[in-house]
Amino acid sequence: MTTQTPGTTATYLGTGDVSKHRRDYRPEWLDNLADDVTIEGSVLTGIVEGPEAVRAILGFARTLYDYQEFNYVGRYADNGFVEDYTSVVRGEPIGSVVVVRFNEAGEATRIVVNHRPLRSVLLWSQLMGEHFAGTRYAQCFLTRDTAEWLHEVTETR
Repeated sequence: MTTQTPGTTATYLGTGDVSKHRRDYRPEWLDNLADDVTIEGSVLTGIVEGPEAVRAILGFARTLYDYQEFNYVGRYADNGFVEDYTSVVRGEPIGSVVVVRFNEAGEATRIVVNHRPLRSVLLWSQLMGEHFAGTRYAQCFLTRDTAEWLHEVTETR
């Protein structure tokens, strides 16, 4: 079910301006993770903790984007960082907002990644689950069957 005000465009579709598509972005904060760093997000089935896990998950996740078109990247407040961008993953548009909080030592300690729309969230989690199948990270993502079932039940509403 799609409800949209006439004349509006979903922000996750991006601008369509190919000159704004980046394929080279690597966040600096990824090199400065606290020992107790956590990541949570709409594609995860729980909260993941530890720099090794965060780097493994984000390292693969970054390969799924065809490009990133940034609306905003930068600091906010005294101890935060925000990334707001759109992209395409396997032909599906996806919007992302990443919020990073830093501890007093300047290390990234809390990462929240939210994606939209739901169709893309389900695809993303499924792709991550397939990649990490057989590893300790597999439980953090949807299986293909679960993602397909959720897609089916949400499309019929």
